[in-house]
Amino acid sequence: MLTRKTPLRSKKPLKAKTPLKSKAKLKAKAPIKRASSQIKPKPIKMTPIRKSAKGEKCLVRIPGICNGDTDTTVLAHLNGGGTGIKASDHEAAYACSDCHAWLDGGYVQHGHNKDTRDLWHLEAVIRTQRALIYKGLMVVVGLA
Repeated sequence: MLTRKTPLRSKKPLKAKTPLKSKAKLKAKAPIKRASSQIKPKPIKMTPIRKSAKGEKCLVRIPGICNGDTDTTVLAHLNGGGTGIKASDHEAAYACSDCHAWLDGGYVQHGHNKDTRDLWHLEAVIRTQRALIYKGLMVVVGLA
């Protein structure tokens, strides 16, 4: 334990301040008001495109990973929306639970890099966009 050999000395003498009032009452501060968005997160909006993934085939189809279970298919969004922000639904692919886990970081455990992950994901996004156009959930304007 550290100890001082010389006592602390102030350079200037302390000045007497106003004395405390013995019966002074402290006022309670009002609680901090927060916006409702800071208190609870907004619920995830289920768009028609997100709903359309239910029961669909996995279009990511990573060899050795894909379980092919249509009951677990969800819409897997591309990365790059920002922290806490997803990319829009037209930048996503139908993915089974195992392929979705692989896209979310499991690729590293299987010895792949981000470039490989992005290639597989983008190919699946193109296949999903074709399916959405066929279903009428995505419209391409300006086609001849």
